[in-house]
Amino acid sequence: MNASPGGPATAVPSTRSRPSRRLLRGITVVASCLALLAAAVVVGVRALDEEPTVTLLANWTGEDEEHFRQAVIEPFERKYHIHVDYQGSNAESQVLGADVEAGTPPDVVVLTGPGELAEYARQKQLVPLEQLVETKDFGPSWALPLADGHVYWFPLKADLKSIVWYPADVGEQQRARAVRRPAEWCVGMGSGATSGWPGTDWIEDILLQRYGTQVYEKWARGALSWRSPQVREAWKAWGKLVGAGGDRELLRRILKTPYQDASRPVTARPRGCTLEHQASFIRARPAWQRADGRYVPSARLIPGATGTHAWEVSGDLVALLHATPEATKLIRHLASADAQQAWSDRESGFSVHAGVRPAPGGTDPDWRRSLARTLRDPHEARCFDASDAMPPAVRDAFAEATIEFLADPGHLEDLLHSLDTLSGTRDLTWLPSVCDRRTP
Repeated sequence: MNASPGGPATAVPSTRSRPSRRLLRGITVVASCLALLAAAVVVGVRALDEEPTVTLLANWTGEDEEHFRQAVIEPFERKYHIHVDYQGSNAESQVLGADVEAGTPPDVVVLTGPGELAEYARQKQLVPLEQLVETKDFGPSWALPLADGHVYWFPLKADLKSIVWYPADVGEQQRARAVRRPAEWCVGMGSGATSGWPGTDWIEDILLQRYGTQVYEKWARGALSWRSPQVREAWKAWGKLVGAGGDRELLRRILKTPYQDASRPVTARPRGCTLEHQASFIRARPAWQRADGRYVPSARLIPGATGTHAWEVSGDLVALLHATPEATKLIRHLASADAQQAWSDRESGFSVHAGVRPAPGGTDPDWRRSLARTLRDPHEARCFDASDAMPPAVRDAFAEATIEFLADPGHLEDLLHSLDTLSGTRDLTWLPSVCDRRTP
């Protein structure tokens, strides 16, 4: 599962006292009135100016939102004289679900989950993109045709996941020793409404590196039991690496730490942890910048990996809900090489657009150039993040189960049985493929 940046996040519930229902109700009413008044003022001003507008929902907040506005949105607004009404939320799935149910969805959305988008496509909420976007610029593994033959999304940003970060001054022998010491792993399971997804990334990657793309894809498409020997062993291997059910203080730290803060101990004195299994976006965190973070393919460190590794990847995927003239212009802009290049150059992510080129003069650091090459190399085997590709209900249950497993690995069989039962529910939407079709 991909990250949802912005805001505090923990994997355990808060114990603070809560205000009274009457007070909350009063605050809610006042806040709602103020929000409606503000919205009315904005709508009125735009109506007077006759300013065309397109609404966009994504998960970028804070510095990422600022980069996105500067590199992508503002050039579009200047060129087309169309205002982009942008909403950034670290709970965008919940926001989108509520908006769709209320009949007021945004024109354009950026989501990390193709499984979620596939469900919206089945509900006829999404507009096919073949007439608007050159899908061949991204390749079939990124702009995936569904069973009806249509393409409903393309990536604006991509990340590599099958990697382990370490400080530049930590050598190969130190890394080999650290792998088998749970306290040496920098792990944070917190992510607000999506807490637990770092654990799903671990289990997915272990399965991929141990058993290959065919087993991984079969499982990610709902055709392999959660209680299969391969999936069960992937859970157990992860539990052993990070100390599931062991040291209570270590587990408390793992469960309470937001994923974006997991690397902080890397720069502590003495150093609090050494290795982090996390996607390429984490290199932007201050701790890894100070530690001059380097990476190694996870296949070199995961016990039992076959050595012929594939890469787990993720992406922020653009989809269209309303084909207004303004929205279709924005879709074409977001899919263009220029917009993708501008976003990539801000180092907020990577683009897999065929027209995007590396920074001129070799100005990118080595780690960034090598990550970009791997994401775009046609000879590399890549599989999309399995939990992101699963139906939303299964994805969310998977993330919750990782938290329960960490606290008590003795419940593994019950957790896997529940996930099997949920995955067998009728009318779930599973993707036809999650790995490159050229992979063995």
